[in-house]
Amino acid sequence: MTGDGEEAVRRSFLAGFIPDSGLPVFAPSPPEEAWDSVPAEGQAYPRLSLEFWTSKQRQAANLHEISYRACYKPQLPRHFIERLTQPGDRVYDPFSGRGTTALEAALLGRRVAANDVNPLSRMLAEPRLTPPDPMAVAKRLEAIPRTGAEDGLDLGMFFHPDTAAEIRGLRHWCLDRAASGGLDALDTWIRMVATNRLTGHSPGFFSVYTLPPNQALTAEKQRQINLQRDQTPPYRDTHALILRKTRQLLTRLEPAQRRNLAAAALDARFLTGDARQTRELPEASVALTVTSPPFLDVVDYAGDNWLRCWFNGLDAQAISQSISTPRSVEAWSEAMAEVFMELHRLTRPGGFVAFEVGEIRGGKVKLDEVVLPLGLRAGFRAHGVLVNSQVFTKTAHIWGVGNNAKGTNSNRIVLFERA
Repeated sequence: MTGDGEEAVRRSFLAGFIPDSGLPVFAPSPPEEAWDSVPAEGQAYPRLSLEFWTSKQRQAANLHEISYRACYKPQLPRHFIERLTQPGDRVYDPFSGRGTTALEAALLGRRVAANDVNPLSRMLAEPRLTPPDPMAVAKRLEAIPRTGAEDGLDLGMFFHPDTAAEIRGLRHWCLDRAASGGLDALDTWIRMVATNRLTGHSPGFFSVYTLPPNQALTAEKQRQINLQRDQTPPYRDTHALILRKTRQLLTRLEPAQRRNLAAAALDARFLTGDARQTRELPEASVALTVTSPPFLDVVDYAGDNWLRCWFNGLDAQAISQSISTPRSVEAWSEAMAEVFMELHRLTRPGGFVAFEVGEIRGGKVKLDEVVLPLGLRAGFRAHGVLVNSQVFTKTAHIWGVGNNAKGTNSNRIVLFERA
């Protein structure tokens, strides 16, 4: 049993987590074994471990289904957006990735801001705020040549020659339109879908079977997979697959959600740069930040994205050098301390930061315990930590990763508030 003082702290944590929202949180009340505490700066903060989202939540919008490694489920940002903001509030993600937080916020009628050092992030996120009519996409695809000039890059281990020609045609169309200033919303949508469809493990992708979506291997490793599986790249109709994916993304998109997306697109802010320096965003302008930073050296973002960078005319090596991948907890902490200082500047009084991290190095390092004092030192008030229990995912099975056994396998969200 807990003492009166500890129980009061827990109740304060829960009350602070859902101020005046009227939304139910826990039914029944969390059991005693779900609680523990994290010490930071001379005080103990409550940590609650439960299943907060996943299959028990309503299904997320299909519009989220753009593959990007190390992305969290839309239910995570929704959990905080619904409880801690009102329609019209600004929601921000400084490490935007595929744009899950920004898109979910827009669908819920919030204004959005997003930043990522990788320019692919904006290319994958921004077009989904202005979803097109599939018939318009089909008409534009008819205008795009199904061939493009060779540039010396051998793609034969991934694509059938005719598929590779079509990919080059799409690539040159988008790059030429961008260079001439003629790239429009239809083009950016097609570019986004094509980028998403480059490589994967089903006939819905342009490539022969490879590892999970868009985690492009080196050419030599793909040759080894082809040899092991006795496979050769079959022809894929890239235009048909783009149209098919477009229709799938737009399935179940409700009129109210379309209106919310259109409103959010009017003043959405998508930045490409260092999360520690976002001077384009005004002070005290953000009601809620929901984000997940890079976790030390666990994920090689640039290595996963080399093929997508080529398709979009980006310098993968330059992006790799600009992406922070600290290899020690101390170096990671130093970088995140600067991020928290910038988040404190951006967050309005009474605004929140939900900072999602995980377990690394076989669960020996729990990053929520590292993050908690960083936010406190930046001037935030800490409410505590929510740990979402996690079940197996498709990607985890493909990689052969056991749940809570390897990599980053739990959502650990530290909740801060600016006084």
